[in-house]
Amino acid sequence: MERRTFWKILAGTPLFLIFARRSMAAQAESMKAVEELQKNWKALLADGADIATSAAPLNRSNAEWKKALSPAAYDVLREEGTERPGSSPLNNEKRPGVFVCAGCSLPLFTSAMKYDSGTGWPSFFTTIPGVFGTSTDHKIIYPRTEYHCARCGGHHGHVFDDGPPPTRLRYCNNGVALRFIPKTGKA
Repeated sequence: MERRTFWKILAGTPLFLIFARRSMAAQAESMKAVEELQKNWKALLADGADIATSAAPLNRSNAEWKKALSPAAYDVLREEGTERPGSSPLNNEKRPGVFVCAGCSLPLFTSAMKYDSGTGWPSFFTTIPGVFGTSTDHKIIYPRTEYHCARCGGHHGHVFDDGPPPTRLRYCNNGVALRFIPKTGKA
């Protein structure tokens, strides 16, 4: 290495370290904000909202699920189907509130966790803690991470690593698998 190149690199190192520290501090601050969203999710829940208060497993027969769910919700939640992109009104939902599982009313996301991914499905960058289980899905050959409700086992969608900072996650959810409870009333 030439002496001049060495001195240029050495001179630039403190600036790099300053920017790296600032970036790491901003990332840590952003993750703290996400943790606060997760911890304080009930602040967006309407008073008296009809929700599940426990993630204890709910077991129903297929016949019971067919009776309780619309055909579209049954297809997604119980048969791991996918709704057409852009078909859910929840994709454009902007009011403050909480998204719950359409199968069992377990709170899953808040409106503060939602963002417009441009995919045509409701998308979220984080979840309420402890509400989902995951498995690997190979249906399109490429392995994807499927997530399902911890309470009823209903399929909701897939999680990808192309979301916004700081989590970089995109929970791509079928709208028919959700029910929205606005903060200022009941859905």
